[in-house]
Amino acid sequence: MNHSPYTDLDRPPLNERALNHALVRPGGLWREIRVVAETGSTNTELAALARAGAGPGLVVAAEAQTAGRGRLDRAWTAPPRSGLAFSVLLPQEDSVTRLGWLPLLAGVAVVSALRGFAEIEGVPRGRMAEAVLKWPNDVLVGERKLAGILAERVENGVIIGIGLNVSLRPDELPVPTATSLAIEGAPADRDPVLRAILRELAARHTEFRSGGEGALRESYMALCATLGRQVRVELPGGSILTGEACDIEEAGRLVVRAADGEHLLSAGDVIHVR
Repeated sequence: MNHSPYTDLDRPPLNERALNHALVRPGGLWREIRVVAETGSTNTELAALARAGAGPGLVVAAEAQTAGRGRLDRAWTAPPRSGLAFSVLLPQEDSVTRLGWLPLLAGVAVVSALRGFAEIEGVPRGRMAEAVLKWPNDVLVGERKLAGILAERVENGVIIGIGLNVSLRPDELPVPTATSLAIEGAPADRDPVLRAILRELAARHTEFRSGGEGALRESYMALCATLGRQVRVELPGGSILTGEACDIEEAGRLVVRAADGEHLLSAGDVIHVR
């Protein structure tokens, strides 16, 4: 017997047909949205499809993800249908700098979509704090993590994986520092949230392709809560850097002003120091 307080009415499945009808357009970025009941990792599944010949514009979303992971190979788990776990295949870029901006672009798209979604749904101001970014692309509400983003290169493109907590209750959170749309008082219907994110991601990607990194950098800096903060950064290799996060330079790297001068970081686990 299922003793869960949630039923299919509380956590309905994603509607693959409706998603494709709403998002797949001639000349648009998205070519196909596939919804699978369960997978180990949507990034891994999409990478296999890419190796088999799938082209950019394919989206894979999973109702349940059994081996999801974030940066630094951290586990990302959630009950079935309680969140969004999906990966998109974007076209390859022609430079390392432009490739480096794609995960940040995804962060901007997610935050912008969530802010717009809350406004459209009439979420009262003050009921839900606005989503922000922690460098490079964690989505926070306050200091609690709402979504994570992981980018991986494949031969014919770049995979962006996004995991977003939607209807999780406090006792279902993977870590105490996480949160969900439901906990924050926002609507927890996954279909319109996924549509909003994919539409925003397509629009930001089109803008990036036509206008370059300048406009994206400005948008990112406006949404990044790391700037101006004292931070503690766990660097690859285990060393620690402390200082003030003072800028995002032209390649998307974080500039940290420490006691021994400025450091440009392309990777690292940032902790906002209170």
